[in-house]
Amino acid sequence: MKIKTKPYGEIEVDEKQKIHFPEGIIGFGGLCNYYLLDSREGPFYWLQSEEEPELAFLLVDPRVFRHDYKLMVRESDLRDLNIKDKQDLLDFTIVTVPEDHSKISANLMGPILINRKTKLAKQVISENEEYTVKHYILEEMKIQRTRLLESENACSYTKAK
Repeated sequence: MKIKTKPYGEIEVDEKQKIHFPEGIIGFGGLCNYYLLDSREGPFYWLQSEEEPELAFLLVDPRVFRHDYKLMVRESDLRDLNIKDKQDLLDFTIVTVPEDHSKISANLMGPILINRKTKLAKQVISENEEYTVKHYILEEMKIQRTRLLESENACSYTKAK
């Protein structure tokens, strides 16, 4: 089937890529059907609205830039999606790309949850109080690299002469 998309114009999609948000996405409640598309700029994905071709959200797995990310959501949110096994759950964060690309940010407070089997999805509010709507991805990656280097340096040793 062909759909019009914001990032790629008209493209062919598979019905398997269709995702349904019974409650819509926060701020876009009337739009419930989307397609999950691979981005040409990995590790990102596009969540393309079926009903509104000019509406697409850029998504990323938050662990790409924040290795210590822990998904903390209410059990009722997982029940709403009929998640019975952790393997059935995909979670993403919405990315904002401003004019100044060094300020690309991700919303860790409002993750997108998808049941990979049923294709039901929901945007939820994180129960982790340290997450906000704006985490600067490049800064987070820099912090992760610094922590990794510090950890490696703490584990290494030099031979005494």
